[in-house]
Amino acid sequence: MTFFRQISFSHQNLGLALGIAGMVTFAATLPARRLGVTALDPLFLSAASATLAGCTALMVLIATRRTLPPRTLWPALFSAGFCSIVAFPILTALAMMTVPAAHGGVVLGIQPLAIAAGAALLAHERPSGGFWLVSAAGAIVVVTFVLRRGGADTVSAGDFFLIAAVIAGAVNYTLYGRLTSLMPGWEVISWSVTIFLPLAAAATFALWPADLANVPYPVWAALGYIGLVSQYTGFFLFNAALAMGGIARVGQVLLLQPFVTLALAAPVNGERIDLETILFAAAVVTTVVIGQRMRVTRG
Repeated sequence: MTFFRQISFSHQNLGLALGIAGMVTFAATLPARRLGVTALDPLFLSAASATLAGCTALMVLIATRRTLPPRTLWPALFSAGFCSIVAFPILTALAMMTVPAAHGGVVLGIQPLAIAAGAALLAHERPSGGFWLVSAAGAIVVVTFVLRRGGADTVSAGDFFLIAAVIAGAVNYTLYGRLTSLMPGWEVISWSVTIFLPLAAAATFALWPADLANVPYPVWAALGYIGLVSQYTGFFLFNAALAMGGIARVGQVLLLQPFVTLALAAPVNGERIDLETILFAAAVVTTVVIGQRMRVTRG
């Protein structure tokens, strides 16, 4: 019995480690989008990155000779793909036009609470009361940060898009978590982004700017990162983590994301990070450490 407990414990730890690695790749998304919208329309940026992710996924599926998933899984794949390829990228790109990447990173710290709610509603996980309390504490820290740092215009614009992105992300991660119990995580994200390749390619062509020759190389690098990492390969790690550690528990490591985003916003976007922002991020990180000790029952 002790042997099997050790295996289960190691399995959860591996899931947590993969979740942290995936979180680091996602943490660079807002700085990359912030950089991208300095020279590209946010809708074109979202469509072009989705096209890049879809083309890469299609080549991977063809090279590995994967067969089509069962028809019963297509609604969940479509819904997850819509959240990760359409809703979340567009909402965060629009938000990055009005708020700094560091600010957005801290606001997205509320996402694990939304993921835990999605896991309870859609994936039959049962977080303990202590888990809910710690997650709620992290959410309160994030909301306090928004109210202290955002003026009326910021709260009504950039933060509105960010909160909508939090909801889209929660649905996205929950559906991916459910699907990874039925197929490998890399295949889940591959089919999800491939489904939307025709739409993304058509939108890219329709939104094609006339002055692409003037776009700086760092902006192209940002677009490449978003398409190849944020919207595709980063999910290889995180989807595997969801399958091993559970949606609610692994989703909580995203509370660490603000701290990594803060660290990247300074060199990538030239943003000044003050002591108050760092303290708020540290408070959010603290809730992760406590929350990982709380019980979550998986259905």
